[in-house]
Amino acid sequence: MGSTLFLGTRYRFKKAEELPTDRPLILVSNHQSMNDIPPLIWYMRKYHPKFVSKKELGKGIPSVSYNLRHGGSVLIDRKNKEQSLNEIKKLGQYIEKFNRSAVIFPEGTRSRDGITKKFHTGGLKALMSTAPSALLVPISINNSWKLLRYGKFPYGIGTFISIDVHAPIPNSSEVNKILEEVETKVKSEIRT
Repeated sequence: MGSTLFLGTRYRFKKAEELPTDRPLILVSNHQSMNDIPPLIWYMRKYHPKFVSKKELGKGIPSVSYNLRHGGSVLIDRKNKEQSLNEIKKLGQYIEKFNRSAVIFPEGTRSRDGITKKFHTGGLKALMSTAPSALLVPISINNSWKLLRYGKFPYGIGTFISIDVHAPIPNSSEVNKILEEVETKVKSEIRT
């Protein structure tokens, strides 16, 4: 994240309210680029975020791959629904037990133009069922896609990235209603 400052990238991080550290959190965010992840790690560090990540990231990226494999995050095979849901359930049990946070991008992949894709809710439902005391925290990320507009080279210059953390929503038995509310909140702050 810090290296993007040399390109004139500016960050604005805003929380609607302070989040508790004594209960698990499910951080639900749109996904625009790989540049969403370092700011979430940095700004949410006191909540110990763990990620639902595709298995391909578990190899070949110095430091990142090791941390994903050994730091409490889960690696899923997006082509194997059963394996994916089992790993996500393990993450839910982990955050429930240790009061950590899980980060999930329900779009399933990055939006390369800033337009939010349809949310896939299977993983979220698995987290909600295995971490019943967790609060769901909608997060809206804007403009990180602009850093990779031309691919990895050249990086975008002078990008303003905003991260809005909305008020948490308690987990309850009204799963579909909650998921609709979370998706609406995330999308409410996306500006394309």
